[in-house]
Amino acid sequence: MPHVVTQSCCGDASCVYACPVNCIHPTPDEPDFLTSDMLYIDPVACVDCGACVSACPVDAIVPHDRLAESQEPFVPINAAFYADGRPRPLLAPHVPPLTVPQGREPLDVAIVGTGPAAMYAADELLTVPGARVTMYERLSAPYGLARTGVAPDHVKTRQVSELFDRIVAQDGLRIVYGTQVGRDVTHQQLLDRHHAVVYAVGASADRRLDVPGRDLPGAATATEFVAWYNGHPDFTDRRFDLSHERAVIVGNGNVALDVARILTADPERLAGTSIAPYALEALRHSRVEEVVIVARRGIAHSAFTVPELVGLMQTPGIDLVLDSADLDLESGAADPTTSQKIRLLRELAGRPASGEGRRIVLRYLASPLAITGGDRVEGVELARNAYVPGSGDRVEPTGERETLDAGLVLSSIGYRGTAVPGVPFDEARAVMPNAGGRVLTEPDGAVLPGVYATGWIKRGPTGFIGTNKQDAMETVRHVVDDYAAGRLSAPRTTLV
Repeated sequence: MPHVVTQSCCGDASCVYACPVNCIHPTPDEPDFLTSDMLYIDPVACVDCGACVSACPVDAIVPHDRLAESQEPFVPINAAFYADGRPRPLLAPHVPPLTVPQGREPLDVAIVGTGPAAMYAADELLTVPGARVTMYERLSAPYGLARTGVAPDHVKTRQVSELFDRIVAQDGLRIVYGTQVGRDVTHQQLLDRHHAVVYAVGASADRRLDVPGRDLPGAATATEFVAWYNGHPDFTDRRFDLSHERAVIVGNGNVALDVARILTADPERLAGTSIAPYALEALRHSRVEEVVIVARRGIAHSAFTVPELVGLMQTPGIDLVLDSADLDLESGAADPTTSQKIRLLRELAGRPASGEGRRIVLRYLASPLAITGGDRVEGVELARNAYVPGSGDRVEPTGERETLDAGLVLSSIGYRGTAVPGVPFDEARAVMPNAGGRVLTEPDGAVLPGVYATGWIKRGPTGFIGTNKQDAMETVRHVVDDYAAGRLSAPRTTLV
């Protein structure tokens, strides 16, 4: 029986390299690897060897005959990826091991950050004989968004931390906690201590709504709410008012769906997970009965992934609601992923609501005009949108408006990188300007010797946890090439 990739896929492509028959796609050398919701196993080509199972860090791959009922929807999802006669390229190219000239001082690299991008970079660097890696972390615990950004009930996804634990245990790696560049150490000091500095600082700022009332108490970002319920030390003192029966989330990516699920889930289902105790207690007293997720465009442009939608549709005790009228709002679907989303949303619209438990409502073609209220949030005013004929995916207001009563309004419209003192920054793209991970003096400028970037600060906030593996491999290869070619200065000082 063929194996099946399921909801918890992290996309790090370890399974791709383990597969002996090239039946897992997209591979890292295929153009849709970075944009795919997940990886997919070809049910025809799979030989059921199980090599992918042991390679997967989050137990996302399951034999067809061992699938739980909740995983059954992933059988057609995997198969549909190959239904259009997708051409099979050669196996992902062999990546030769990293080597450096003998007789040189050991390669010594600083990595700023300890999130997924940083961990994958460290793992790759430590394949170089004699290499040393020092990681600098602002907080007192590692792993970044893998620890503070993943929903506590996504237990399998959180298993990636076990892989990171094994990376941290390797010889040649140490972590310096409580250290922030620009506050506790300067960029130049890091360059003086190491051959190279790799920045893996992510995209820590939220993109915020630009509407009246966004600063009212009761208005916040979904990222802040996630950090709060995950116990991020910067957010343990935050308070979120859960006394109103309705909350509204603007934006419909995976984070929005996570937050909606946590707000409507039975708190006892969250007990025993990694959720912060104070957040669990607050949810036990929550009066939220409905969460409305607002999207600017139609269903074909839904930002959430197929696995996240499947998981939400199967969450017990929650009515997920989509008005069947919204099915007319699609603007076509050419790629398999969008087709899968539309198929699932059609299934959802035709499914009768139970009328029991809490509700999550998916709203499309609506944009916030203002967050209303006096001393605090009381609602959100929405404008109805419509596609502009002949424009593709552009929308404009129709003139129709409505106001939803709500006590909590969370925006979930993306992340933005922030500048690191002393390091070039591209304000337009909110990344460090770079060429394949080599940081540039300015966009399209010269290479800045010894300075590199990986992860979201390199490419912007796209992809998943595992996407950072291929990204880190590219950056690290440039580090090693520059070291081997003598383009990196030897460390001049040591870390005290």
